[in-house]
Amino acid sequence: MLAEKGLGEELTMMELRHAWPLVLAATLICAGCSGGASTPSATNAPSQIRLAAKPEASPTGTNLPTGADPVTLDPASFSANITNPYWPMKPGTRWIYHNVEEGNPPQDIAVVATTTTKKLANGITARVVRDTARVKGQITEDTIDWYAQDADGNVWYMGEQTAEFENGKIASRAGSWEAGKNGAMPGILLPAEPQIGQKYRQEYKKGEAEDNGEVLATNNLVETTAGSYKKSLVTMDTSAVETTAVEYKFYAPGVGPLLALDTSGGAAREELVKIDKAGPKDGTGPIGKPNP
Repeated sequence: MLAEKGLGEELTMMELRHAWPLVLAATLICAGCSGGASTPSATNAPSQIRLAAKPEASPTGTNLPTGADPVTLDPASFSANITNPYWPMKPGTRWIYHNVEEGNPPQDIAVVATTTTKKLANGITARVVRDTARVKGQITEDTIDWYAQDADGNVWYMGEQTAEFENGKIASRAGSWEAGKNGAMPGILLPAEPQIGQKYRQEYKKGEAEDNGEVLATNNLVETTAGSYKKSLVTMDTSAVETTAVEYKFYAPGVGPLLALDTSGGAAREELVKIDKAGPKDGTGPIGKPNP
């Protein structure tokens, strides 16, 4: 549920093309939820949304990369210890999500901030975060993500090794990339100080990975199965490769990602169910065998 304060006031800064799919997604109850699965409830969407002019581009002085902007990064100014309040990736923490998507079976997703790091091709050492999706216990997608934080507090997305599975076997590795290899460049996952209208690239590998982000709101009340969270950040993710793709994400201070609403094609909703402690080896296995 999205409280009126956040989307009633802060959506005043957005165009109609931003506002209506967000409200639609927030009130959506996806079809295809199996018995016993928790279906997100979002019946109290904002009753009033005033629309104003589109905000200007990222505020001056943010220096966040966009598009194919080249970046020169000093590995000495980066850390694998992620402390950004919108996603503090304390090693050994696990976030559990439930995803429902129209026309597909529900997924259970485990995201683990592992105890391991990786030195990447660009010289930066990143935190390894494991993201594994399962349907009825069977892995459907398994991803190893790499994140690092700069001295200002921006969280950078440094790449991923990903695979989709069908019948227990790898069906695709599309979308894998690593900063510093084959022209791939890192982007911003979360700005240090999010401001409405701020835009940035999230990843860049020409023709393969060209996702972008924009800050839409910074003071939302969001309710999920895991609880109620105030002062949540709302971002919109788009792609220069998949031009119809639009996903809204919600992050709570001190918690991390709460909710993801995909409004392109078949609607999907992924919400936080709980946060717990992972074992020291959890998420450290090879692709397809995340351990456990």
